[in-house]
Amino acid sequence: MTAFDHAERRIWSGKAEAYAHTYARLCAHPAEGLLDAAEAGPGSRVLDVGCGSGTVSATAVTRGATVYAADAEPGMAEATRLAVPGIAAAHIARLPELPYAEDTFDAAVGNFVLNHVGRPREALTELRRITRPGGRVAITIWRSPGAPGQTLIGRAAQAACLTRPDWLPALAPEDDFPRTPEGLTALLGSAGLLDPECSEVTWEHRCDPDTWWAGAERGIGAIGQVLNSGGAEGLAAARQAYDGLSAEFRTPEGLLALPHAALLAAGRA
Repeated sequence: MTAFDHAERRIWSGKAEAYAHTYARLCAHPAEGLLDAAEAGPGSRVLDVGCGSGTVSATAVTRGATVYAADAEPGMAEATRLAVPGIAAAHIARLPELPYAEDTFDAAVGNFVLNHVGRPREALTELRRITRPGGRVAITIWRSPGAPGQTLIGRAAQAACLTRPDWLPALAPEDDFPRTPEGLTALLGSAGLLDPECSEVTWEHRCDPDTWWAGAERGIGAIGQVLNSGGAEGLAAARQAYDGLSAEFRTPEGLLALPHAALLAAGRA
């Protein structure tokens, strides 16, 4: 594993419950479009890699697909197994080394998983390997620069002078790519996927301000590590900044209406 992969395992260890109660609903939004792009339907054999708390797997099961799930975090794989009674299996496995033979699946989907692997191109090559010729590989990633809702907590951390911890590496330059439609399309092509295409998906995520804060406060994702890098004092300063900055997104009901943008890409194996 790369240094990035090791950091991701550290970040997500034991976070299944925290994720399920905070950011899982946010990440569920592109599920239907992701499965449409993968052409996942009745009778198809589908792998949901980076399954999280099981939203995409559950949606694929309702479409009549035979669904296998995989996640590097044991708690996530277990959460999906429990949440999706109709699932064929939920395995502990990480990209780019999956325990499946070549051409096993009609479709492979990864909802935001590519953000969390140290070698994205190799990860896509692995998804192509386990997908039959002519089958579909479909993924989502967060767009960069992020939409205003995505950057809210980061802006609060910056206002509190919190910075990225030294132990938290970025992708190696040779493994990185532009988080744009053009950049992601090119990445799929370089991994050997045919006729790659990419579109932008936008939506407004509504949630309680405390729930949105709680995910990062509990250490979800890289932003969670930044937020907690300054101890209790830094966390309190960031919360104060967050309460002020979040006013621009508050609805009359007291919820946050947070604009988000992601990229959805697919190609044929």
